Amino acid sequence: MLTISDVVRTLDRDLHQLFGERLKSVVAYGSVGGAAVPASTLAVVESLTADDLRACASRVAYWNDAGLATPLLVAEHEFGRSLDAFPLEFGGILANHVLVSGTDPFEGLRVEPGDLRRACEVQARSHLLHLREGYLETRGRSDAVADLISRSAGSLAALVKSVARLQGRPSDGIEAAARHVEEASGLGRGSLSEIALCADGRPFSSERARAIFPDYLNAVSQLTNFIDRWTISDR
Repeated sequence: MLTISDVVRTLDRDLHQLFGERLKSVVAYGSVGGAAVPASTLAVVESLTADDLRACASRVAYWNDAGLATPLLVAEHEFGRSLDAFPLEFGGILANHVLVSGTDPFEGLRVEPGDLRRACEVQARSHLLHLREGYLETRGRSDAVADLISRSAGSLAALVKSVARLQGRPSDGIEAAARHVEEASGLGRGSLSEIALCADGRPFSSERARAIFPDYLNAVSQLTNFIDRWTISDR
């Protein structure tokens, strides 16, 4: 379970001072280094003006220095209508958040599986296209391929967590999510998880990159096809 840190409590107080009664909800989500302390916040407000943004901007440096991401601000009338437009983003928050103050904005809401599937397909196809384009730009140099794999690891980790959530599985742990996706999509063990687990920026050697890239590309292609064919009955 996520723990609300003192710095999140401070941000909550700042937002109450800035918005007053117009602040309807503050939730915390995400984590740093796998810790149970959330590093990101979402605030739902009755209304949001340019003056509000300027006031919040004056506090951003303090919040960032304290270890928090810049808060996500959403007007109340926009919130419910945003779930189908941003199913990955809001679905991730919905799946793993803690209420800091106000009423839970996600109460009674859900991300529709069809919206999540389409977003996962876009995410997967984009990843595949960027891998192909990125490989061409390496000109076949092994050191550049190693760099490409390392830079892509964060995006792959986000993709496998999204697909695990589509499958109705907890997706807070990268390794568990990757293992589940490998099994569900018929991929070999380690075909995704070896790279996804390097989302912290650990480099690949040129030799390992040269050996693994064809299988990596093939795995993402197979995963894309799996998502394209996925239906709710596959859960």
